[in-house]
Amino acid sequence: MRRRAILLAAIVLVLLWALLSAVVNRPILPSPFEVLWITVRELPGELGGHLLVSLWRVVASTALAVLAAVPLGIVLGQSARADRWFSPFVYLLFPIPKVVLLPVLLLFFGIGDLTKIAVIFLILFFQILVLVRDQAAGLRPELLFSVRSLGAGRRGLFRFVYLPASLPAILTGLRQSIGTAVAVLYVAELFATQQGLGYYIYLHGSTLFDYPRMYAGVIAMSLLGLGLYLVVDAAQRRLCRWQYAA
Repeated sequence: MRRRAILLAAIVLVLLWALLSAVVNRPILPSPFEVLWITVRELPGELGGHLLVSLWRVVASTALAVLAAVPLGIVLGQSARADRWFSPFVYLLFPIPKVVLLPVLLLFFGIGDLTKIAVIFLILFFQILVLVRDQAAGLRPELLFSVRSLGAGRRGLFRFVYLPASLPAILTGLRQSIGTAVAVLYVAELFATQQGLGYYIYLHGSTLFDYPRMYAGVIAMSLLGLGLYLVVDAAQRRLCRWQYAA
């Protein structure tokens, strides 16, 4: 039912786009059918190459953010003392729009992939850290006592209590951050690079004025975000089955 609903929504959006394109009747808004044809034709070639580069940057930054934020979030949730020390830094750094750090990261890491990965990593890291910390800190004490009474140490608590309890928060943080991460990726790929969907969209839209290909890049970036969102959603259904037991 969900797939059918998504497909129906996509059809409605395409029809609205076609209607608006007919009303505007200018090259800046081509027909969606022309754009979709170009998207399908270009995906095995140039557009697909840029899509793979962008996908690599998002996946790498996501993996690094999960590996760094989850253990730290659980530690802060377990230890009130550690949380008191680190919370002021979290509250100072979390509200900062990470995209404003892009020029600074360019100075330190140069124009390669590392800068793009770093800025997305910062966005995802703080989102996941805060959610995991709050989830770990909110566990009921009697649950911890019961597991400790069975002989579980710190490692056992981490594996059998804190990590499973934090999985929904981890996946929620990823879901909330995907849209922002893809938007920041577009901005990051405008700077000193010739690879990625952001570069492809800017090149064809603002330099070559090839608007159908520009919109094809927009569709590809939208598919990237949608695909990542669906992957996280599927992971939550698989890893957090107790939430769907009813």
